[in-house]
Amino acid sequence: MCLREIFGQGGRKLHPKGAVGVIVQSPVDLDHSYRVRFLDGLEVALQQDELVMLAHFKEGEIGDSQISIARSNLYDRVIFRCVIGSRAYGLDDQESDTDYRGIYLPPADLHWSLYGVPEQIECYETQEHYWELQRFLVLALKANPNVLECLYTPLIEKMTPLADELLKMRSVFLSKMVYQTYNGYVNSQYKKILADISNRGKVHWKHAMHLIRLLISGISILRNGFVQVQVDKYRDELLTIKKGGMSLEETDKWRHSLHAEFDQALSVSNLPERPDYEQANALLVKARRMALSGELP
Repeated sequence: MCLREIFGQGGRKLHPKGAVGVIVQSPVDLDHSYRVRFLDGLEVALQQDELVMLAHFKEGEIGDSQISIARSNLYDRVIFRCVIGSRAYGLDDQESDTDYRGIYLPPADLHWSLYGVPEQIECYETQEHYWELQRFLVLALKANPNVLECLYTPLIEKMTPLADELLKMRSVFLSKMVYQTYNGYVNSQYKKILADISNRGKVHWKHAMHLIRLLISGISILRNGFVQVQVDKYRDELLTIKKGGMSLEETDKWRHSLHAEFDQALSVSNLPERPDYEQANALLVKARRMALSGELP
């Protein structure tokens, strides 16, 4: 859709502001124009700031969760806050940040509004990141490592009765899907390592450490049905990797060994094939009803 009027020779208006056309040629960079054809066949050159997608224009403010953020302090609706990352793993040092994660439950009116609520809110200055309850539950059901660690971290700073209920049922989120999800994250870390070697000629040892830590964690979940957040007996070896004290060959050898253990752990795991969707759904429905009250459940 065009955001300005289109004039022809002699100043005659050919198309009003808001006329709809089709982009027939896109520019190679932001300094050049789009070629737009209108319904009558007229073609004109228009800059990016003179156009808007029709679907975006029609959507307007519908679904704009930033409006909800502006109207309500969603940080006041946090029902659970914990610390994850290096401090929870027991791998922190003097330079380590404190990573806060958690869950917020929006008030019902805001959740039901045209504008909706954001799936997550975050403050970079304080290293805080909170998921909306439904988003958190969906990620937990998919065995997202960061979310599962929130449910099992020993470092909890805030927990309302509703959050306490969630933690008491945390085992329902554990299933053999951990194998696929954690493998995906491990492969992602390994690609980062290869990219670092290719682009910088050296290993980003923190990536290597987290790759090994994820494999250890995944093996433990499949074997024990519990997310062991603190690295305990592996701490010294993981810190050695983080500091670059273990060669890439040794680290890669350990990685291959852990992959074999991960496969074996899956074959003997007592975890269900899928998590308990019904229990998770029941908690969400209960939370939505509780959100009708002005008080934080």
